[in-house]
Amino acid sequence: MAATSRPMAATELLDHAEYSHTVWPLEPARSGKLPVAKGRGGPIHIAYEVHGHGSRHLVWIMGLGGMKYAWQRQTKDFAHLQGDRYSSLVLDNRGIGESDKPFARYTTSEMARDVVDLVDHLGWTGKRELHIIGISMGGMIAQELAMLVPDRICTLSLVSTASGLFNTSGFLENLLNRANLFIPKAIDQQIAAVKHNLYTEEWLARPDELEHVVEPFPTNGDRFAANEMWKRTHPEYVTKKGFILQAIAAGWHHKSGAQLAELAQKVGKRRIMVVHGTKDRMITFPHAVVLWRGLEHGQGKTGREYLGMEVEDDVWVEGEVEKRFIKEQGHVIPIEMRKEFQGWLETLFERGETINGEKGVAT
Repeated sequence: MAATSRPMAATELLDHAEYSHTVWPLEPARSGKLPVAKGRGGPIHIAYEVHGHGSRHLVWIMGLGGMKYAWQRQTKDFAHLQGDRYSSLVLDNRGIGESDKPFARYTTSEMARDVVDLVDHLGWTGKRELHIIGISMGGMIAQELAMLVPDRICTLSLVSTASGLFNTSGFLENLLNRANLFIPKAIDQQIAAVKHNLYTEEWLARPDELEHVVEPFPTNGDRFAANEMWKRTHPEYVTKKGFILQAIAAGWHHKSGAQLAELAQKVGKRRIMVVHGTKDRMITFPHAVVLWRGLEHGQGKTGREYLGMEVEDDVWVEGEVEKRFIKEQGHVIPIEMRKEFQGWLETLFERGETINGEKGVAT
């Protein structure tokens, strides 16, 4: 299909030959629904899949309104193409997908405890065993997880996330767009607004880069829109209640500079990576600088946080906590920069395993 100058409409997406293949049928080695949160409001059943059978245990934590399949590129790249090396755990956080959606106060700390229950169930309980990757709200959950079990973490990757939200314009705009998932007359406008908050215009306009089964979509943006339409045809997976409860958890998340310094000290600075784009409209770039400065220096907000702060020289100063601050990049770096992101993670994983060896940690 030839590229088009306009985004495909919702009705066109549903008729596209590739529409039914937007979610890949990646076969897990293990899957189920685990009752978690015993004694803290449970049981809450958390849907999960483990892909691959390698000795390196990767835990992928998705963000607000995202389901486990949203990691499918990374699931394929690590646990299917390298299944003898990696085992990848993907899950639906409480409130989304196939997991339970109880009406309760959600917090990132409680959601982190859900993950601990899950990795305990899998037997991933060794010292410095877990490679944690969290994006957006998932990065907030990952911070809480690191506070709970720092000695079990080999590496910690915090992607497009924050230690707390102090500039919420993009976050609230995306929340409002997605909270109206089921208003048919607004679908095309909603999807356009979500695209704008999550991705760069350049990537959206490029020809569909993803592996296809029948034929590619005209553009990357059209493929994303098709996936959004797929979510809208599965209302049992994405509910207003669950989405808003997750949003409350993200909105209330907060880690002070002192708490971040404690986290970095217990996990180990060289085991941590912060990834963020300077043009992120969902969680704006200053949040990444505050997060990195907290981990590296124990600083909180400095009063210099503003949208143009990427021009400040000290933003680009190196430290023991690795930073990947990408100029002109948006929120969903694992999709827009798939191969680069894979390389950054593999380098971090190797460093973490090397540190384990240096410290005599059995692997």
